[in-house]
Amino acid sequence: MPTKSKKVYIKTFGCVQNTADSEKIKAYFWDKGFENVDDWKIADVVVINSCVVRESAENRVYGLIDKIKKWNRSLDSARDDNHKIKVIVTGCLAGIKQKIDKVDEVWPIAKFENWQPIRNKKGAALIPISSGCDNYCSYCIVPKARGREISRKMDEILTEADLAIKEGFKEIVLIGQNVNSYKPSFPKLLEEVAKKPFEKVSFISSNPWDFSDELIKMIAKYPNIDRLIHLPFQSGDDEILKRMNRRYTQKDYLKLVNKIKKNIAGVKISTDIIVGFPGEDEKAFQNTVAVCKKVKFDIAYINKYSPRKGTLSANIYPNDIPQSEKKRRWVVLNDLVNKKN
Repeated sequence: MPTKSKKVYIKTFGCVQNTADSEKIKAYFWDKGFENVDDWKIADVVVINSCVVRESAENRVYGLIDKIKKWNRSLDSARDDNHKIKVIVTGCLAGIKQKIDKVDEVWPIAKFENWQPIRNKKGAALIPISSGCDNYCSYCIVPKARGREISRKMDEILTEADLAIKEGFKEIVLIGQNVNSYKPSFPKLLEEVAKKPFEKVSFISSNPWDFSDELIKMIAKYPNIDRLIHLPFQSGDDEILKRMNRRYTQKDYLKLVNKIKKNIAGVKISTDIIVGFPGEDEKAFQNTVAVCKKVKFDIAYINKYSPRKGTLSANIYPNDIPQSEKKRRWVVLNDLVNKKN
């Protein structure tokens, strides 16, 4: 009789970078003869590609682990243990914890970095250009989870882009915690990708302090580079920005936006905002409202601040804004930006 293939279930939490990583995890297990399944209850192995940006994301990881372990305990005791589900955790949680209770193994995400991804043929090809982050925003755990920023070699990225074209992809997304700081040059990399026969070239995410004049010129030069630019500003108040360790002022951000709009026809801008950061009084919040009114963002991803254990802000600033007030501020900004139409 033919050998029954083993089954793997891959659960991805978090950002688009994790989605791209899971495409490589899938390739790794396919090479080992595993079949990918959409129901963890029929899997031999469950791989959890974890996110820890917010405590709630980490809790969802632990919640899934508990469900699987409870399922394992409920199995008929007469069954062979080899039929029970093996749980492997990788991703950001593996970057900050080498041992996790109730898990069989913890694997670093670097284990999969050299695998050619198996992509969903719908949508865009996701291509990481770097990993890690050197910015250390005071509220963010990513540098601890992902490590220092490391750029991939440009020829590797371009080769992967060529393979995506052969696979039939017409859109590509270049991914990094901060794509603008890609070494040796993000504008040059972007140009080389834009020269290829992609209908749309997008990138995420950008920090305002690295958004150079050269990058603006490159976007303007190539019509297949996406005109929706994601440019997080987080807060419109200079004192809050200092507390966040964001290296710009409200004036700097508005100047950059004006430059982008002046030089790139048809540009649209999306952003990230945190409301209720420690010390954000009503005046500081109104400074954020003022930025939204001036820029007229097309989309805003608004988050209510919650202290993240292990970050600078959680260690030194009291969480002094009531949850009810954070919710009110969220509603104000959401109505202003996302419900304007």
